[in-house]
Amino acid sequence: MDAESREIKSPEVLSGAPTPMGIDGSSESFRRKKLGIYFVESDDRQLALRGGYTGTGTTPVNIHGKPISDLSKTGGWIAAFFIFGNEMAERMAYFGLSVNMVTFMFYIMHKPFSSSADAVNIFLGISQASSVLGGFLADAYLGRYWTIAIFTTMYLAGLTGITLCATISTFVPNQDQCDQFSLLLGNCEPAKPWQMLYLNAVLYITGLGAAGIRPCVSSFGADQFDERSKNYKEHLDRFFNFFYLSVTVGAVAAFTLVVYIQMKHGWGAAFGSLAIVMGISNTVFFIGTPLYRHRVPGGSPLTRVAQVLVAAFRKRNKSFSSSEMVGLYEVPGKRSAIKGSGKISHTDDFRWLDKAALQLKEDGVNPSPWKLCTVTQVEEVKILLKLFPIPACTTMLSLVLTEYLTLSVQQAYTLNTHLGNLKLPVTCMPVFPGISIFLLLSFYYSVFVPLSRRITGNPHGASQLQRVGIGLAVSIISAAYAAGFEKYRRSYAVKHGYEAIFLTPMPNLSAYWLLIQYCLIGIAEVFCIVGLLEFLYEEAPDAMKSIGSAYAAVAGGIGCFAATILNIIIKSVTGNSSEGKPSWLSQNINTGRFDYFYCLLTVLSIINFCVFLYFAKIYKYRTKPGIEMAEQNGPNMVVNPLGVS
Repeated sequence: MDAESREIKSPEVLSGAPTPMGIDGSSESFRRKKLGIYFVESDDRQLALRGGYTGTGTTPVNIHGKPISDLSKTGGWIAAFFIFGNEMAERMAYFGLSVNMVTFMFYIMHKPFSSSADAVNIFLGISQASSVLGGFLADAYLGRYWTIAIFTTMYLAGLTGITLCATISTFVPNQDQCDQFSLLLGNCEPAKPWQMLYLNAVLYITGLGAAGIRPCVSSFGADQFDERSKNYKEHLDRFFNFFYLSVTVGAVAAFTLVVYIQMKHGWGAAFGSLAIVMGISNTVFFIGTPLYRHRVPGGSPLTRVAQVLVAAFRKRNKSFSSSEMVGLYEVPGKRSAIKGSGKISHTDDFRWLDKAALQLKEDGVNPSPWKLCTVTQVEEVKILLKLFPIPACTTMLSLVLTEYLTLSVQQAYTLNTHLGNLKLPVTCMPVFPGISIFLLLSFYYSVFVPLSRRITGNPHGASQLQRVGIGLAVSIISAAYAAGFEKYRRSYAVKHGYEAIFLTPMPNLSAYWLLIQYCLIGIAEVFCIVGLLEFLYEEAPDAMKSIGSAYAAVAGGIGCFAATILNIIIKSVTGNSSEGKPSWLSQNINTGRFDYFYCLLTVLSIINFCVFLYFAKIYKYRTKPGIEMAEQNGPNMVVNPLGVS
């Protein structure tokens, strides 16, 4: 028999230890000879005795780090609504900048449209990808409340700086004799290097502020609910739906109200309104301080990950069947050695990492954590590795959405945006995904949940991964429709003599045909992102909830970067300026081939969806002590997340 596949034998001092339970809870399952679970009861690392966290490791404390005597006076929906307000304002500012900054750079800073779009995409990507920094600080040192407090103030400072840029003429190039024709020809005075440096500086201060807020707000809001309560799962599910609804309201306000203010009162008033709203939301957030429940930061998660990897590498040649083996190391009692975390049961995934917890006689009485780690610490790393593929698969949705925010604006310039006697600005077009999200969330519990409950048998309508999968599938349909409509739009423009005048709207072709792809991508967002946020919060280790939420933001940021990189590749591969051959993404959309590009996005989305199906099918949901799922399914139950047999 292969030594590596044998069970670890319990040392004599642990002969009274509980026998690990198999999937079916019977002794028959042990014949599969999987790695056993044996926690060495040791008095080492007394930090575990001072942690203040028991059970699942989520005992709430007040802002001073002391246990809350009466939980009924804190947390719950009232505290959550204070947090919703902060997220609503942050999203309003984020989307307000994302949709208006491209046109601001083009019309005011006199940057080419394509480079303006790329610059904003990079800004959006950095602000999301750097969310891991905010998640790290929250989980390691500051806690979610103080991380939000610091970075939301930074966000306000950045918005104030952008407002000054749009208000004071010194910060922008000369606007005299710069009409639309001069802009297209590139004859307007370009922005000076120091002017662009200032704009980029305040823009990235804003982005850094968003990076600190984004991974913490959803987790901090979910922290307000007691996971020991009977209705915890239902409250959590509704919280994430309402949370994303607040995101949507902020986005709709950005695409409508902020655009209206810009058209009527100028750029300074538009960006200033974002700063004012952010200031008000900050005030509301701080007012709610006495109501919040907090979680104690568990120390640097990156250090713990590094310790596991180093310890596992050092013992890579040690055998689980060695006579020198004592067992898998864990501290005694209910508390773990990680402050802010409960113990995590051993799993058979990534068994090479178990070498980090393999206690040998040579380790001595008080071994270094760089040589010997607890089972809980090892399982943290396993969870992070298992989680990674799921948010990674949502990168494609972010890429498609990023392309829509820039390319569909160019499409809308060629179309009739009148709605009866009302003419909507082109920059208002992205509001329609927000409206579709709002309507879908409004009917989610009255229509979708009862219907899907009958189909899937899941009490919540669909599992978290099923919702992510539905979102990715709908995004494929959206990209396919976008390709079909763009083919029709381009053919119509060429046929009716609009090929050269790409900024002139065609009166007989309505821009509202774009609403179908907008609404489809909005529906995709609801299912995918809401399901992903809930999935990451529940599955992430206790002391890494913010980093778990940051996974979603990082995936979104990578999607923005990928969109920029893909655009650069497509322009270089499909265009040839020396031969006068326009690229697929030509500034003149009527000579370009946006339809080919959307077809490419469709194919990439299909491939991405197949990859997601594979990882979702093999994923095993966590089981947690005291949680309803663990009681129903039994320890170590393997859950098929997609319900596919």
